[in-house]
Amino acid sequence: MVPTRELYWNISCHGLMYPLLLIALTVFFYGFYRRYRFWRIGQADTRPKLVLERLKAVLIYVLAHKKILKDSYAGIMHLAVFWGFLILFIGTTVVAAQEHLKLPLLFGNFYLGFSLILDIFGLIALCGILMAACRRYILKPERLDNRSDDLISLLIIFLILASGFFLEGLRIAGTGDPWADWSPVGNFFSLFAANLSLKNIIFLYQIFWWGHLLLALGFIAYLPYGKLLHIITSPLNIYFRTLEKKEVLPFIDFANEERESYGLEKLEDFTWRQLLAADACTRCGRCQDNCPAYLTQKPIAPKQVVQAIKQNFSAAGYKLTLREGMLNAHTAKETVATEKAVLSLWDNGTIKDSVWSCTTCRACEEECPVFVEHIERTIELRRNSVLTQDEYPQELMLVYRNLENNSNPWGIGWTERSKWAENINLKIMDEKKEVEYLYWTGCAGSFDYRNKKVSIALAKLLQLAGIEFGILGTEEKCCGDAARRTGNEYLFQQLAQENIEILQRYNFKKIITACPHCYNSLKHDYPQLGGSFEVIHHTEILSDLIKKGKLHLTKKDAAITYHDSCYLGRYNDIYQPPREILKNIPGLKLLEPKRNKEKSFCCGAGGGRMWMEETSDTRINQNRAEDILQTGAKLAATACPYCLTMLEDGLKALNIENIKALDISEILLEALSTGVNGEEKK
Repeated sequence: MVPTRELYWNISCHGLMYPLLLIALTVFFYGFYRRYRFWRIGQADTRPKLVLERLKAVLIYVLAHKKILKDSYAGIMHLAVFWGFLILFIGTTVVAAQEHLKLPLLFGNFYLGFSLILDIFGLIALCGILMAACRRYILKPERLDNRSDDLISLLIIFLILASGFFLEGLRIAGTGDPWADWSPVGNFFSLFAANLSLKNIIFLYQIFWWGHLLLALGFIAYLPYGKLLHIITSPLNIYFRTLEKKEVLPFIDFANEERESYGLEKLEDFTWRQLLAADACTRCGRCQDNCPAYLTQKPIAPKQVVQAIKQNFSAAGYKLTLREGMLNAHTAKETVATEKAVLSLWDNGTIKDSVWSCTTCRACEEECPVFVEHIERTIELRRNSVLTQDEYPQELMLVYRNLENNSNPWGIGWTERSKWAENINLKIMDEKKEVEYLYWTGCAGSFDYRNKKVSIALAKLLQLAGIEFGILGTEEKCCGDAARRTGNEYLFQQLAQENIEILQRYNFKKIITACPHCYNSLKHDYPQLGGSFEVIHHTEILSDLIKKGKLHLTKKDAAITYHDSCYLGRYNDIYQPPREILKNIPGLKLLEPKRNKEKSFCCGAGGGRMWMEETSDTRINQNRAEDILQTGAKLAATACPYCLTMLEDGLKALNIENIKALDISEILLEALSTGVNGEEKK
């Protein structure tokens, strides 16, 4: 006997499933079309390039769950449901092919393997749903906010899976299936019907068959109207995500663009991709679990901001689509502009309160499994606040004035910029004109008393290694990071254009800087204004010099920890060079904080927060100082002037006196025994 089974055992009128399927699909496509029209209200945003790379990303992040699996429990849970359901869908497609295309599929060994695989993956999916229910309603992690839609989604999927197994069990019990061992889960469920008469088994089978069918069709129809929409929108958002460097912000061409408003204020200011991202958000809460501002009780929760945007404008978008029917996107956009239901973003308290709390550390984006781009949205909101509304934190008014008048946030006279280098015989570019490396000191390295020591240490290291370099001296201006990240794009471009003009006068191969914020601006922002330079961080060149034997290190017995700068690590993926330097110092024991590398906890100074007051009881830098304390290290290494300042302040505020914060260049200089060619260091 050839292994197989009857597809419609004791089911009459099964042809009714096709008109029911048509109804379900109609409801589905209507709902999805409404969402699509809502996205199309947004501005144009071209994203179809690099198709193969985008498809590869979908395979990695959707099918393989690369980001989702960073959280092991939630990742395994979701992977189980996803792949279980996907295999069951493929199985249903195979059954349809058998029935309608008359393909000889469900026979023999293929049928036996088919039955076993479907049972295994169905059980995996069922376990995933139970894990999800346990997590959401028993474990209840803080980041999850339960809504009725969550329960509906779980119940629909659970009932589809459970009814499918009961259906299979009834069939096995009613037919005495000789190949039941190849359907182990269904065989187990058949035990519940072991004492029933054949008549009752057939009756229950018919009930469960139609019930299972209606649940499956209901699932299809419900998809665009609730949380389950993310099954479609999340892969779409991953596909259409920004493939440009994650550090680059949208450029405003002030010379050629005349606008009444800049940044994000109303629905039509968003791009269609940003509106799609709001629908892609699954409210998983990973962003807020890793947000330093949220974790220190600031008025911000990245998830809530996305949901506030979605709720505010979904209502307006639906009202528009229902009223206007089949209007094209352009007409719809014009209508929205005058639609009273569409309020300014600034009328939403969640959005307004959160904008200035963000440190732009990118921890939220690093963790988001569906690539919702929070930082771009935050900066665009700040641009609107600064350039259009003329409303921003009071502290920034002084910072902007200082940048305009003296080209540095402190407002110190420009003649003081190169005084840190007076006693170490450095070459000034205005005199030298051509060098191999240009050392970009940055404002902190030029004016901040503590960070001047870092500038001196780095300069001495480069001299000892025989590196030919020069500095701009008084010609150097602020890179503009603080202006751009706080939304003052006009001031940023003014500073950047002046710097580019100066840099282009001289001949050099590379720019060295010890500041990740300067590094990021010079390397990624300046090309938007025509200034393309090869930029390296000081940890990169110092690591390379050690490898080449240009710096000779002596033993330094100490336990040390390293704090990853957000703009060096998450923005630019520079994690190893600083660690390689520390590991090459004999006797130095590197102890990692619990939050390190891509999960490093921000110091609190990014995104212009260096210049704004932090008013909550728990300060970000103190939270990070506690991480440092828990490592047991006596030295805390940094590679960023902002981080150095914030860590020192955090350690002092907590009265931690036995841990010293130092820049890596300072640690390296202390560990130096000889200079180039074995000469004793001076």
